Amino acid sequence: MNVITYLGYYLFSFLSSYLYLIIMSARTSSSSESPQLFRQFTFSEIQQATRNLDESLVIGRGGFGKVYKGTIINGPNILTVAIKRLDSTSNQGASEFWAEVNMLSNLKQCHLVSFIGYCNDGQEMILVYEYMSNGTLEDHLHKRQTPLSWVQRLTICIGAARGLEYLHTGTGIKHGVVHRDVKSSNILLDDSWEAKISDFGLSKICPKNRQTTYVSTGVKGTFGYLDPDYFYTGKLTRKSDVYAFGVVLFEVLCGKRAVDSRIDEEHWGLAVWAQESIKEGRLKQIVDTSIRGSVSPKCLKEFAQLAKQCLHKDKKQRPTMAKVVVGLESTLALQEKANDTLQPTSMNFFARLAPKVISPSFENSDILISLPGSRRLKSLELYFNTVGGENQTLHRFDLLTLNVATKEFSRANKIPQGAFQGKLQNGQSIAVLRAPLSQRYENIYMNEASILVKLEHENVAKLLGYCIEGTSLLLVYDFAPHARLADLMFGPERTLSNWDKQYKVILGVARALLYLHRDAPVRVIHCDVKPGSILLDGSLNPILSSFRCARCLAIMETACKVSKICGTWLVLKNHHFSSHAHLLI
Repeated sequence: MNVITYLGYYLFSFLSSYLYLIIMSARTSSSSESPQLFRQFTFSEIQQATRNLDESLVIGRGGFGKVYKGTIINGPNILTVAIKRLDSTSNQGASEFWAEVNMLSNLKQCHLVSFIGYCNDGQEMILVYEYMSNGTLEDHLHKRQTPLSWVQRLTICIGAARGLEYLHTGTGIKHGVVHRDVKSSNILLDDSWEAKISDFGLSKICPKNRQTTYVSTGVKGTFGYLDPDYFYTGKLTRKSDVYAFGVVLFEVLCGKRAVDSRIDEEHWGLAVWAQESIKEGRLKQIVDTSIRGSVSPKCLKEFAQLAKQCLHKDKKQRPTMAKVVVGLESTLALQEKANDTLQPTSMNFFARLAPKVISPSFENSDILISLPGSRRLKSLELYFNTVGGENQTLHRFDLLTLNVATKEFSRANKIPQGAFQGKLQNGQSIAVLRAPLSQRYENIYMNEASILVKLEHENVAKLLGYCIEGTSLLLVYDFAPHARLADLMFGPERTLSNWDKQYKVILGVARALLYLHRDAPVRVIHCDVKPGSILLDGSLNPILSSFRCARCLAIMETACKVSKICGTWLVLKNHHFSSHAHLLI
């Protein structure tokens, strides 16, 4: 290896050590000085999107006004959106409207509802968001009475907590954000049942250098969720959101509203009733009857203790949202452990296989490779057909479709990493990777599929589907790369010499790693970050690929133990070179 190549790898590794600092500083500067630009709609466009504000399209009502389901044309795409229209009789007005627009121009995270645009046309003030197909948490707990399992409820709580933690500490806004109206009706659920925080009309920017700092403001929020300390003093802190979220936690556990006349004649407030019930030793009795038999005792005790701590009278004694996230992940781990012990030993083959594939110790899985050829092929098809879950399955492509898309896998369509570029009939650009069916390739691509099916980020490779035909396994990705970073850095032309271009690539990779480590549905260690794993489109936007060595971390883990080293020389950390090494985030 020549000196220039070595220095190139060294420089890349050196820069990657500061990825987190770079992205956070970039967020701060871009968020505070250059808000994102959103689409401004005319009122006629809103009318067209909602069939002239058809009442049959109303999907919600709140303090701001009615919310309509609508469709808008966004370039070549038709999007389903939620359209929130300010009611002329509402207590809220222009100040809340512009507060939400300005706030959302600085906020972007997977557990916050995405803001698409707004309308300020005459007397009309309207906000347009991505549509959440599963509505609000409040709807499912109190109106639809959806049979949400305890694990589903915990997962929803974790997602909402991550969204609030991002608001408090990770926004990039110099002083952080206090939501000020945390409640179950402001926790929305997408088609995968992922929780997303919404409604930022009452939100306030608040100093985040010390937990005790506050802003003095008029008391606003929703009765039943209001922090008593904030109510009496007018001093708003992040701990006011923590209190409100504690009420939500008891709401999820008990299946009762924050203010509920069914509780008892003396206490209509859920917060007080739940705390007194626990004090009197009636914790098991307050659990929602629909889940009462499924909550493990250890999990219930830890969850209730966390919710109770969020409601502490002394705001200094309440946990931060970061600690709430950790606490909820711990309770989920306890519940999953209890569920595992209850599973019958006569589980079917695939039920045993799937957890091994997506676990941190995937490389020890030998169930699939020990099967005879024909049975192994059927099991492989079953795996790819069901990996990810109900709402995260992969599409099964037929070989004819891929042949047409790639022009019979012509040499002219060959692209980096041994894949072939192509276009589906709908015009979507794809990359098709073809691997021989063998024990080695099956395992690494099953590992990659089990991880990528759960991820969605603009700087992370997206797996669309698969095709198993004859002796080949074909994986279809939603991206046709222009080049590899390694080729542009170390190739004969070395076209990536401009620092602005290099910084753009570094920042994109940093965003991808931050997402994998903190914001993704499962926390992931990539294990092989290097220029060769970074693909670039024609505009030099980076896509992190090659997840064949990646590992998922368990809920409370920051590291996992592996028995086989996987990665690339010079990129691997020194302490990685040992038997039974540890991988760290």
